[in-house]
Amino acid sequence: MKRPLDLRHVASLALRDLIELAHLPDFDRVREQISHVRGCTRPVQLVGTTQTLDTATNTVLRSYSTADEPTGRLLTACGNRRSSRCPACSRLYAADTYHLIKAGLSGGKTVPDTVRTHPRLFVTLTAPSFGPVHNRRTTDTGKNLPCRCGTHHPADDPALGTPLNPTTYDYAGAVLWNAHAGALWARFTTYLRRELAAHLGMTQKALNASLRVSFAKVAEYQRRGLVHFHAVIRLDGPDGSNQPPPDWATTDALTHAIKTAAGRAVLTIGSKAIGERELRWGEQLDIREIAALGDGELTDQKVAAYVAKYATKSAEDSGTVDRSLRCPHCAGRGYQTGPDGFRDLCESCEGTGQSEPIRDLPVHSHVRQMIRTAWDLGHLPEFAELKLWKWAHMLGFRGHFSSKSRRYSTTLGALRDIRRAWRAQQARPAGAAETSEETTLVLSHWQYLASGYSPGEELIAAQVRHDLAQAERLKTEGAPWL
Repeated sequence: MKRPLDLRHVASLALRDLIELAHLPDFDRVREQISHVRGCTRPVQLVGTTQTLDTATNTVLRSYSTADEPTGRLLTACGNRRSSRCPACSRLYAADTYHLIKAGLSGGKTVPDTVRTHPRLFVTLTAPSFGPVHNRRTTDTGKNLPCRCGTHHPADDPALGTPLNPTTYDYAGAVLWNAHAGALWARFTTYLRRELAAHLGMTQKALNASLRVSFAKVAEYQRRGLVHFHAVIRLDGPDGSNQPPPDWATTDALTHAIKTAAGRAVLTIGSKAIGERELRWGEQLDIREIAALGDGELTDQKVAAYVAKYATKSAEDSGTVDRSLRCPHCAGRGYQTGPDGFRDLCESCEGTGQSEPIRDLPVHSHVRQMIRTAWDLGHLPEFAELKLWKWAHMLGFRGHFSSKSRRYSTTLGALRDIRRAWRAQQARPAGAAETSEETTLVLSHWQYLASGYSPGEELIAAQVRHDLAQAERLKTEGAPWL
């Protein structure tokens, strides 16, 4: 009989757990699972079974049970796109976004390569000013010019993007602009089609029958805590990317329509507390043509890489926190309804509704004020539907960080399906007969167990993440010693 390990002399719980894992009969399988999820920061632990049946013969072709795993459960990646939460999953998300964007620019993934001959523009839409902020202006030669405050700010100065005079800065307008940025983008795309039809001297119905406006966009936070959008906007034939637009649908016509639509897109909101506001785009509008043959300043690869880079970013890049501030016990309301139907003060947050006091957050005073403003506006009746208290840590922004029109290119789901099918093919035993989806039935039963690793598994995952980061660094920079 095998004696159990006596690890009482090992002070570190993580090292003790790692030793126990290393003595398991199938330790290689433990490492394989962690490598399979690429060292995901917080993987999902599942327990369950799956069977593949041949419906014609009613025989079991393949079966799997987590009971056969050395740890008794299966690890799956969390899939979080945010680099601050999970670098491994965010890199995979960025890679998928890169292929999605690039397919819509130069073909691939069911998109013909003739799409690169379509009119294509890279557009940046910014937020308006809500008060002067510290900035770092440079000349064409790179010389640093003084800010309005008279200081030559270094590039990493935390004061950049913060108001020159916080007492006069329009924090309510800034938060509400973030909250409505997605709706303003939708309004812009509506006016874009209208202005394109007007510029070409035709009705919208005739325009829709002749061409399609396709796009893919990503949101990025500026240092002042406001989002702006980078978008690839393309003209196609009525059937989408596999059909060229008419000859009269030119880049110049698209440029004119974008400029006019950006000026016309306005959202009006009203409130007794802050009055009536008009939300519109900022004056800075950047429109650049994407080179058709890849030999210009702005190529397909550069645009795809640029968009993919910001697809995994979030509000924390503007100095805020990467977690919700809602109390998990009362969902941010500050109270809980008792058995008697009365509202009882939440004991966890003491009625504030906050998981941690806003005043104690380790952020710049400018960011703290935007968070506090979003929290306060969210509790006004006229803004209740915005649920700004839910998005206070995002400085009010409630939209999707990346989105695309239906016919731009492939989808992230399709890319994941291809990767899943490839992994299933790799995992199939050698010599196993090919099966048809029409004659097979998959029966699965899965249950959520927990999230994260055991202490010993975390050590293995850290090594996996380190190896992947090193490989990525060598791929980008090259190996100087070779």
